[in-house]
Amino acid sequence: MADSSPTPPITYSYDYPRPSVTVDMILFAFQHDELTVLLIRRTHPPFEGKWALPGGFVGEKEDLYDAALRELKEETNVSNVYLEQLYTFGQPGRDPRARVITVAYFALLSASEAEQQAIHGGSDVGEAAWWNIYALPELAFDHERILDYALQRLRWKLEWTALGFLLLPKEFTLSELQKVYETVLHEPLDKRNFRRKILSAGVLDRLAGPVDALAGRPGKLCIGRRRQRRFGR
Repeated sequence: MADSSPTPPITYSYDYPRPSVTVDMILFAFQHDELTVLLIRRTHPPFEGKWALPGGFVGEKEDLYDAALRELKEETNVSNVYLEQLYTFGQPGRDPRARVITVAYFALLSASEAEQQAIHGGSDVGEAAWWNIYALPELAFDHERILDYALQRLRWKLEWTALGFLLLPKEFTLSELQKVYETVLHEPLDKRNFRRKILSAGVLDRLAGPVDALAGRPGKLCIGRRRQRRFGR
């Protein structure tokens, strides 16, 4: 008589270790003429009491991007942002608990977009706050290295994309745009050369506007013609 019992599922065993996977999120915003980044204060070991990037472990059946959105919401209450995958960091020893590989994501917010987010720490973190990228506290894990890489990538992209526009509202002056570039690049720029380069790129519409607040004289108000949501496009 044939055996009608169900066939047991095939199981596999691996000779290689199975590292854990996490996601970390870098949110940049331009606020009060400063480039800021959103950090959370850890309340549990390791690095209890230290500031860190929002992030956490990816579930067994969870998509990476979904995990990033979930952790960001749980730890900072931030939602409705577009996250771009930045880089994967997997140096051995970066997490004292185990072998952990992290996938970093980042996003750019204007000051108004940052203000619209009701930032607060989640149940498993002490608090969430914006920090000046050039005046950071001591960070947990290898998050200083991750932030250094994210800042450098942002600087590179300013050279060949309109990425800096995402840090400003839809309408802005050339002086405000130059301030963003100078803050991100961390160096002064020649005003005439900067304006010539930006205007020749054909990525702005000129609109009649009020006095240029930063230049202190009548100027043109500009709006980004290609206000991209995906970086590098």
